[in-house]
Amino acid sequence: MQDTSHLNALRVRLSHEQDRLNRAKSFQEKELRTVWVKGIQKEITDELKFLGLEEKLPEEMTDDELLAELMKDSE
Repeated sequence: MQDTSHLNALRVRLSHEQDRLNRAKSFQEKELRTVWVKGIQKEITDELKFLGLEEKLPEEMTDDELLAELMKDSE
């Protein structure tokens, strides 16, 4: 079984940073946090490739793809 602890940590970090971005007030803070969010998303993509678990981020999926993925996980 693969160790996905780093991937999980990246996903938590992304969630927190997206929350901070949503609460950002100044233009400069929004710009900075947007860059950080994109960087974390790239790290997640790279980690998925490294683990051989390439998948799309929820933000990159269509509604139908996301629904299909959620249904697959519930089976």
